[in-house]
Amino acid sequence: MPEVAGKEVGTCWNGGENYGALDYNSLVLVEQYLEKYPEYADKIVLNIKGGVNPDTHQIDASAENTRRSLDNCIAQLKGRKKIDMFEFARRDPAVPMQETFDLIEKEYVQTGKIEGIALSEVRAETIHEAVKYTKVLAVEAEISLFTTDILENGVAAACAQYGIPIIAYSPIGRGMLTGQFKKFDDLPQDSLLRSFDFPRFQRENFEKNMQLVEKVEDIAQRKGSLSRRPGVPTIIPIPGATTAERVEENSKLIEITDEEMQEIDDILVKFTPAGERYPRAIPVNT
Repeated sequence: MPEVAGKEVGTCWNGGENYGALDYNSLVLVEQYLEKYPEYADKIVLNIKGGVNPDTHQIDASAENTRRSLDNCIAQLKGRKKIDMFEFARRDPAVPMQETFDLIEKEYVQTGKIEGIALSEVRAETIHEAVKYTKVLAVEAEISLFTTDILENGVAAACAQYGIPIIAYSPIGRGMLTGQFKKFDDLPQDSLLRSFDFPRFQRENFEKNMQLVEKVEDIAQRKGSLSRRPGVPTIIPIPGATTAERVEENSKLIEITDEEMQEIDDILVKFTPAGERYPRAIPVNT
């Protein structure tokens, strides 16, 4: 079983201060769950994103906002669980990383308020710089059959170099690889994929991207891990779900043969996703 923050990871929970309203976000849901099931507090690794300024809605790594974000996240858990990893959702280019990490280390890690620091949506250069100032417990990055960027842009290689596990978000392509969407009109009208104009889910790109789903459909349920490949660090997928049934399905461990992996590789070599991962207004690879 892989380890993150010195713990065996059977269950990695990923949330954020801005996942929902500030006063009713994923931290509140975690607190409510642990109030009912306190025995699970030590069985999960809790990874929380923060750092968004509530007034500007931009990443803000200033000392003032760093303290505000961390204090708010800690308070919302009401002592039921310590945050194992705290990460800014993106790097703030306006504030030196060393300043932010020094503050978090001295005021929050060394005082026992949180366990440690992770990174989110960063480029390889940021990882190489960050390890000079702090122990990076994990790097959160998008990876799926649609998004294999980190395997080519140096991010996975940097993580492997420093023994940093990758927390892989959107491993099923924001739902596209589940098979529940066959055409653009299948997307719910209130879906964030529509309202935030995610390029890969726009009508002009949707059908092109469905071609990949169709090609891997017969082996999709036999997906395995990239982690056992040379030069690739431990990868811990964190698929989202809205029902208990989907959580159970996503939690099953299924091995994939080398032949099946090669079959997928051959498909990916010939396929280029249509559209970028995020709308232009959302920063990536920070």
